[in-house]
Amino acid sequence: MRKLSLIVMVLFSVFQLRAQENPHGEDLSIDCLDCHTTEGWIFSKATALFSHDSTDFMLDGQHAFTDCKACHTTLVFNDAKTNCVDCHTDMHNNTVGLDCIRCHDSRSWLVSNITEIHQTSRFPLLGAHNTSDCLACHTSASSLEFQPLGVECIDCHSQDYYATTDPNHVESGFSTDCMECHRIDAFLWSAQGINHDFFLLTKGHAVSSCTECHTSGVFEPLSTDCFSCHETDFASATNPSHQNSGFSTQCTDCHTTDPGWSPAEFKVHDDLYFPIYSGDHRGEWNDCFDCHKQQNNYSVFSCTDCHEHNQNDMDDEHQGINGYSYNSLACFACHPLGREEGAFNHDATGFPLKGAHIQNDCLSCHTEGFSGTSSSCSSCHISNYTEAANPSHLAAGISQECESCHDEEGWSPSLFDHTVATGFELSGGHSGRQCVDCHLGTTVTADPACISCHQENYNNAANHLASNYPTDCLQCHSVNSWDGATFDHNFTNFPLTGAHIATECIACHSDGYAGTSMLCSSCHQSDFNNTVNPNHSSLGMSTSCDECHTTNPGWEPALFPSHNDYYALNGAHATVANNCVLCHEGNYTSTATSCYGCHSADYNNATDPLHAAANFPIDCESCHTESAWEPSTFDHDGQYFPIYSGEHRGEWNSCTDCHTQATNYSVFSCIDCHEHNQSEMDSEHVEVSGYVYASVSCFECHPIGRAEDD
Repeated sequence: MRKLSLIVMVLFSVFQLRAQENPHGEDLSIDCLDCHTTEGWIFSKATALFSHDSTDFMLDGQHAFTDCKACHTTLVFNDAKTNCVDCHTDMHNNTVGLDCIRCHDSRSWLVSNITEIHQTSRFPLLGAHNTSDCLACHTSASSLEFQPLGVECIDCHSQDYYATTDPNHVESGFSTDCMECHRIDAFLWSAQGINHDFFLLTKGHAVSSCTECHTSGVFEPLSTDCFSCHETDFASATNPSHQNSGFSTQCTDCHTTDPGWSPAEFKVHDDLYFPIYSGDHRGEWNDCFDCHKQQNNYSVFSCTDCHEHNQNDMDDEHQGINGYSYNSLACFACHPLGREEGAFNHDATGFPLKGAHIQNDCLSCHTEGFSGTSSSCSSCHISNYTEAANPSHLAAGISQECESCHDEEGWSPSLFDHTVATGFELSGGHSGRQCVDCHLGTTVTADPACISCHQENYNNAANHLASNYPTDCLQCHSVNSWDGATFDHNFTNFPLTGAHIATECIACHSDGYAGTSMLCSSCHQSDFNNTVNPNHSSLGMSTSCDECHTTNPGWEPALFPSHNDYYALNGAHATVANNCVLCHEGNYTSTATSCYGCHSADYNNATDPLHAAANFPIDCESCHTESAWEPSTFDHDGQYFPIYSGEHRGEWNSCTDCHTQATNYSVFSCIDCHEHNQSEMDSEHVEVSGYVYASVSCFECHPIGRAEDD
């Protein structure tokens, strides 16, 4: 019996414990024994089985030694937040954001890598900025506030800008973007800190003062062309004389930026002209004058004055070579690299030698040297062009592009393809014609239009001139013959459809066939004027017939797609959209647009209730829709008295329950219903001043039908 009692007590204790509210919140699902022991509720980290690492917030640094209640103040563990600012006051007053771990960690608030952190900001610290005291920029840093600063130089250095006098930045109109001139990684404003990367000041340009180049005191960008500064050096050079020898003013062709102009090497000679520093000629010369015999003109050179270049040997070695000539220019033309191997092959150029050109001497075409010789036929054959008589090219204005008609084999036969060259095929009646038949003295202004040649045929053809037929002959005729003329109206901008198909041409083209208007009204103005149902003219309807009609005979069916611009046809109106007379009754100018304007008879004949007798409003849309008269809606509750809601809901069956005069719905009765007998109402209103047993009085004191609203 004692054992049974003990079991009951234990069970009772368990049930009682479960009935208690969980102090850690209902979301905590771990076993109590993970943190507590049977000895008591005191939590001990040493004996607890719970590991904080299993949560989203690992305890490291100072957090590992913090008492649990310091964060979990309510003992409802899910209430604890994980953001630093949830527990720690923002000592920076929100000037650096709330993401504390950008600078701090859980071990200490001290920041040991401020410089490295600053390098990841929008203003990395370079040059003098990297050695400056934080307070120099962040004036509120002593109070641990770091207000955002501008990152443009002028934001901090405007005083430096305005105070500078050498040169005066303000008077010179210098940009306030300091980095255009100064290096952001410099330690001084002086020349060592000038951002001159656009023109490196190295070697011979490593000047000690800006004024050595900016002599006028203007510090706007100068030309980077060497000659702009060194023109006097160029003019005074004598070994060789740059000016007399016609040297290029591009100094970098021969010189570097090393101090002094020597040693100078014309290395581009190999790339631009002839390989003398490489190839077979390397080391074979001592001075420029070895090849350039005229010291005042370096464009003149000699090949035949060196080593084995005597004429007898050269003539023997070049037997059978097309265009060979014992001439320095000819040597260079065939041996541009100065080697026997890889001698110049004209076929490798853009002008391979073919036909009559094969036997020509090089100098017969290259009369002014081998560089820049034109490949245009007319540059050599202009005399052939001007002297041609069959036909006279000059008189006929024939193109000077000889290759459009001729090839390199000879001037005859001519290969002119009229179809390809002009787009005008010589077929049918044009086939076999002589050029002069169409090109009357010139090919420049030849008109491809038929009428330009066949005006006489047009004038003499029956009816063409009198009927003002179009002069585009190809609309009816072919190039083979004038006979068998056909005209397909569907290939014009006005294809024939509907009633137009069977219409005689003259009915539309009464004034000729050219320039006939495509507007409906140009032919059908009388139809427009004579129409009475509806009267188009008096209604001011559009004369663009195709807005309502098609080309079908009889003008019907007619549509009026813009009806909704005047009156939208919705609901029941949409079903009668094609029966205009139902609403317009033949009058399309003053048709009413209000419901009552068309439905006054419906209003007057309505009996349930009697609209006219009850003096109902005539704005039908306040109760009805365009779809049908029923069901109708009437906002009795909102406008007058709540009968569909409140205490009167379900207490009536018909309008006449309250509106006792069927001919006047402004009359109503309150005292004819349920408990409103006079003796009861009198007794209930004994203490009510001004009480009168009348329906109007009832409504005045009880506008929403409740006793509580008096």
